[in-house]
Amino acid sequence: MKTIKIDYIELPKAKTLPLQNMQDLRNLWNVTKTDIEKRVKHFENIWKTACDEEIFAELSFCLFTPQSKAVSCWKAVNLVTDKGLLLNGKAAEIAGIINFVRFRNNKAKYLVEARKLFTENGKIKIKNKLKSFKNPQETREWIVKNIKGIGYKEAGHFLRNTGLGLELAILDRHILKNLIVLGVIKEMPKSLTKAIYLDIEAKMQNFCNKVKVPMAHMDLLLWARQAGGIFK
Repeated sequence: MKTIKIDYIELPKAKTLPLQNMQDLRNLWNVTKTDIEKRVKHFENIWKTACDEEIFAELSFCLFTPQSKAVSCWKAVNLVTDKGLLLNGKAAEIAGIINFVRFRNNKAKYLVEARKLFTENGKIKIKNKLKSFKNPQETREWIVKNIKGIGYKEAGHFLRNTGLGLELAILDRHILKNLIVLGVIKEMPKSLTKAIYLDIEAKMQNFCNKVKVPMAHMDLLLWARQAGGIFK
């Protein structure tokens, strides 16, 4: 199995643009729109074209991401895959080659536990399980409750990246910081309980509807503003 190739799109101008009001947001959108639309289309096609193992690789990526850089985490997934460990490796073996990922020992254990959850007759069968839910919100709830190491942010990230949850928010600190600037929320939450997460998600969705920028696009838009590029 080979992981899905995805390039980091450099958008250095996005990082230099101001973001204090609606006009600033529109200017940023004009600079990034074409690349963001292509990336979201890529996500939409993942579910249609990827096999179970590739979908599981996306889940592994999201298990790796807490407090680690996305580009490094995808590098880690590729390393684990190339070594033949993604589908068969033990936690200690996986942790041994992802030493640049924070909390690698715990994350390697989470990967192995998640793999057991989706293994049937020796093969990964993740797509059938994910297809069994009525909507992305229900899918996210199941993921959060059943996969150790995954919270609402990571579950939303996984579902967005596989084209199953384009309307779900991915509330990391970069996004929250910019939502404050744009007046969507008043302050940085001290914690992200389920109730707080869903409340902010609803406010972000209303804001997206108001400015006519879809949720998945808004996430990448604000991420590009913070990082100067688009990844996943």
